[in-house]
Formats: sequence, C-alpha cells, structure tokens
Amino acid sequence: MPLPLLALAIAAFGIGTTEFVIMGLLPNVARDLAVSIPAAGMLVSGYALGVTVGAPILAVVTAKMPRKKALMGLIGVFIVGNLLCALAPNYWVLMGARIVTAFCHGAFFGIGSVVAADLVAPNRRAQAIALMFTGLTLANVLGVPLGTALGQAAGWRATFWVVTLIGIAAAGALAVCLPKHIEMRETSILREFDVLKNPQVLMVLGISVLASASLFSVFTYITPILEDVTGFSPHAVTYVLLFGLGLTVGSTLGGKLADWKLLRSLLSFLASIVVILTIFAATMHEPVSAMVTIFLWGVLAFAIVPPLQILIVNRASDAPNLASTLNQGAFNLGNATGAWLGGCAISAGAPLTSLPGVGVSMACGALALTLLSATLDKRARRLSIGQAA
Repeated sequence: MPLPLLALAIAAFGIGTTEFVIMGLLPNVARDLAVSIPAAGMLVSGYALGVTVGAPILAVVTAKMPRKKALMGLIGVFIVGNLLCALAPNYWVLMGARIVTAFCHGAFFGIGSVVAADLVAPNRRAQAIALMFTGLTLANVLGVPLGTALGQAAGWRATFWVVTLIGIAAAGALAVCLPKHIEMRETSILREFDVLKNPQVLMVLGISVLASASLFSVFTYITPILEDVTGFSPHAVTYVLLFGLGLTVGSTLGGKLADWKLLRSLLSFLASIVVILTIFAATMHEPVSAMVTIFLWGVLAFAIVPPLQILIVNRASDAPNLASTLNQGAFNLGNATGAWLGGCAISAGAPLTSLPGVGVSMACGALALTLLSATLDKRARRLSIGQAA
C-alpha cells in the first residue's frame, strides 16, 4: 500500500471506529445515561445526520483549500469531537458531540476518495478507493470489537478516549505521508453544484441512501438481536462483531470487480444482499448459522461501497469533490434512516426478528433504482453511438 493511501486508511480506521463502536455499546450507554435502547440508537442517527448536513457545508468551506490542508483540518475536527464524547456528562451533550465528530466524516472520505483515485493509474482507481476504505472496514474487524470490549470492561467513555488518541496518530500519519502539493482541479462552487442537475448523479445518491438504510435498519440493533434472539452473552457478542472481517473482504472484492464490470457487479451485490437478509431472518435463532450469515452479509454490505464511490466520481467528472462528498452524506442519510426505521419498528412493538424484513425492502429499492440507472445509461450510450454514426 503506497504511504499516502496508508495514511488515509489510518484516518479512515479512526473515523470508522467512532461511527460504528456506538452500536456495540448501546446497552452500556443506555444504562449509564438512563435512556431507552431506541433513544440510544438515535445516537447513530444523530451522527449520520451530522455527516449528511456537514458534508456539503464542509465541501464548500474546503473547496479552495489545498487538499492536504483540508484533510488535516478535518481530522482536527474529528479529534475535538471525540474528546467531547469522552467528557459528555449526559445524553444530549453526547448527541451534540457525536454531531460535531460527524461533520468531518463526509468531507474527509469525499476528498480522500478523489485524492486516492488520482494517486494511481486510471484502471486501478476503484481499488485505490477500496484501499483507503480498508481502514473503515478494519475498524469493524479490530476497532469495534476491541472498543466494545474496552467499553464493557472500563466504561464506554474509555473507548472514546482511545479513539481520540487514534485521531492524533492519524493526524501525524497524514502530516508525514501525504504529498505537500496534491493536484487540485480548477472549478467553481456554482459549477460544482451544477452536478446536482444530472439525474444519473442523483440516482447514485439515491442508491447509496437505500443501500445504507438496508444495512443500518438491522445492524444498528445487532447487539440486542444477538443477545436477546441468538442467545449470545454480552462478551461473546464482541467476537461476533467480527462482522467487520466480512466488510474488509467485501471492500477488496468490490474494488477489484468495480474496475472490471462496474454496474454488473453493483447489481449482483445488491441482489445478493436481498437474499442474505432473507436468510438471516431464519438463521439469527442459532449461533453458528447466525455468525456465518453475518459474515456473508458483511462481505456484501461493503462490496457495494467502492463501486458506488467510483460510479459517482465518473458520472460527476466536472465536480468530483462535491459529488464524492455528497455520496458520503447519502450513505449516512441512509444510516440515519435505517436506524430510525428500525427504532420505529421496535417502538411500535415489532419484535427484533422483524428487522431483516425492513432491510430487505430497502435493498429491493436500491436494486430497482440501480436497474433503472443501468437501463438509462445503456440507452444513452446507444443514442450517442447512433448520433456519431
């Protein structure tokens, strides 16, 4: 892995850990702050909405900044936000701190994706993005299980103290490893926002929302599911959260296949997510089969990320920074929507076993929108060829 990509991956590891570890700590946070599980689940939604709102704002703020300076500033916001999480005295301060932390997320991954893609040959751009996102997936393999174990043993605040230290280490890696001068594409803010007039760009954003909602309508509540339905003890759940191992495999697989057949691989992954969530509704009752299904779900859930990220960069070639950043906002809008839908189902009295059905419906929507996008793309190419002839 080239050193600049390694530095981006370290930062992605820290950001991924702080985003996802809260799900392993939901019961601990709920008990300590005297709130319900659905209320604690809204900490996931609050973070995701912070990404959604913060992504376009910080894309504008950093548009004219040198890429290295922008990335360093964003990781600084991350460090401050996690420090506030560790010190938060009550639920609402913690919610505010999560939102502050989230503001750096979309812009960091958006700018970082474009930087990563520009550092390699054109036929390896999706794989370069996947390498950066390896840090995010490793957060689920190492950061989330270890952070969950630490939070259960020493209190959830200890986890955020450690994540703050990871942020400081990431800032050092970025300072040392990123080239001082990274090429910036000349553009204007108004031209960047013109990309939103492109229906194909809007469809990619919609696919990202629905795909993430499919994941988070179930994954937000994976700890209660594994404890109350599957029958794992709280400490055993930490090891089952190696779901992240599947995410790492999926990110690598998605990057390689996206550089080969972009839309075909995306369609295949989404269809497989529908199947695996349907299967999980049955296998969640038995520990071994639940673990196998969760691993396969993790592979598919993150295999779609590199294809979607490179797809929107390709379809918004005149404004890649904003489009890439907005796609991160779309992912997190889906995170918030999924967590909210799952919480609504639980609050309405639906059992935890019903949540995979919510995920299936969202994945079917993403699949349908991808099929529509692929059809329109094929029709546009045929029209272009006909006009050229």
